[in-house]
Amino acid sequence: MRPTRLLLLAGTAEALQLAHLLAADQGIEVVASFAGRTRAPATFPCPTRIGGFGGVEGLVRELRRGAYDLLVDATHPFASCMPGHAADAATIAGIPRLRLLRPGWRPGPSDRWDEVETLDAAASRLEETGARRVLLTTGRQELMPFAGLVDTHFVVRSIDPPGPLPLADAISIVARPPFSVETETELLRSHRIDTLVTKNSGGDRAKLVAARKEGVAIVMVRRPAGVAGPHVTTAPEALRWIRLTPPGEPPRSMVPTPRPSWGGDGPRHQCPRQQGPGRQGPGRQGPRQGTRSATRNKVHDKEP
Repeated sequence: MRPTRLLLLAGTAEALQLAHLLAADQGIEVVASFAGRTRAPATFPCPTRIGGFGGVEGLVRELRRGAYDLLVDATHPFASCMPGHAADAATIAGIPRLRLLRPGWRPGPSDRWDEVETLDAAASRLEETGARRVLLTTGRQELMPFAGLVDTHFVVRSIDPPGPLPLADAISIVARPPFSVETETELLRSHRIDTLVTKNSGGDRAKLVAARKEGVAIVMVRRPAGVAGPHVTTAPEALRWIRLTPPGEPPRSMVPTPRPSWGGDGPRHQCPRQQGPGRQGPGRQGPRQGTRSATRNKVHDKEP
């Protein structure tokens, strides 16, 4: 009897935890796949691949080429396309799929949260509230919505160097989580931060605790709607699902992808458009010449 083959769509701490749990199981062969957005992903105890699949049809081809029996989607809570692609591809390939998604944060009684739907809305809220010194932790590739805020100083934190910043007044900090409350507090104090902008990704709450202690306002971007289907919130729960779920009919290798079963011109789950440039409005012009940008490296005593 051959081992169960599992394709793990990775990119989160939960994906890494699950890979370590599965490494001890001789009956399961795991391949972890990364989108390639992070230049130096964490080291996994299993074979890995990096790069996209080419949409739903490309993922179906990969599932069949690799003769996978199970698909676990442990991508980021704000992954815009892959959860829907994974759901459609698993349906076409005829294999079970699980979404591993950590819970989102919830505000406590003393938290100062201002929840918004999009990054554009977050930028508008900063302008409305007159925020002047902002810690931005929304990702290095999603800075353009804030480009028109010429009177705001941004501290941009990201895992990888962001390159030239499209912001009028900004510095960048390269750091990899997790962080401690102490280091987050020192960061807020040293840069005199008055507002934190972040996505509701869940997980480590250190920056939220530090912001509450320091009286820093929080603009929180809500999570996008999820995809229907089985889901769990922790790696041990995912391991239990994997062990209890009978593999689907083993996909045949190198089989041409059939016409999508939804019968239309595209997949059931459409990939949303990427965030565009920030909207122009009163007090929100493009970045002025001579943008100040510096990259600093912070060293933390923990690794993910």
